[in-house]
Amino acid sequence: MRKRSATLSTSDIRREAVVDAAIAEFAQSGFHGTPINTVAMRARISPAYVFKLFPSKVELFVAALDRCYELVQQAIAAGATRAGDGGPEKILHEMGGAYAQLIGNKSLLMLQVHAQSAANIPEIAEAVRRGLRRVTEYAKTRSEAEDDQVQRFIAYGQLCHLITTLELDGHDAEWAGILTAGIRHPKAPETPKGT
Repeated sequence: MRKRSATLSTSDIRREAVVDAAIAEFAQSGFHGTPINTVAMRARISPAYVFKLFPSKVELFVAALDRCYELVQQAIAAGATRAGDGGPEKILHEMGGAYAQLIGNKSLLMLQVHAQSAANIPEIAEAVRRGLRRVTEYAKTRSEAEDDQVQRFIAYGQLCHLITTLELDGHDAEWAGILTAGIRHPKAPETPKGT
């Protein structure tokens, strides 16, 4: 997911691999349903080494969530770049399109959904707030939009979560058409099971 530099140590490379594996596993089974050994198997290292890098499951989940929001900010930054100097509405529109494309894969989306369901754990709730603050402040600063425009941008992002998780695009019901009207959701390529 992230570019790796030739200067990373072996433990840094393994840490990156564990965080990538954690995103995929937690996205599938959530915080409570994911044992550390499944993350370790995906990362191809021992559970003991995972605990050496991340002393608790909460710390590992938070690291995965921090990476998720880092990737979200990178995606919306790319969208903003495509907008050029198009003004706040254009910039927010392109940011939204970039986010919709990013969550088409669903791993980052489902990680966020599972994080919200585990927000009764203080460290996870704080990580969600930190990530949301990061995205909101970036959207506000980069777009120079008014507060209500940024609020609408974030609200549409949450609506995108519902549309994508429930696969409402193309749903025939009138109510689904009301929710999906004017919202872009590129189809992600099919991911083989178990990856």
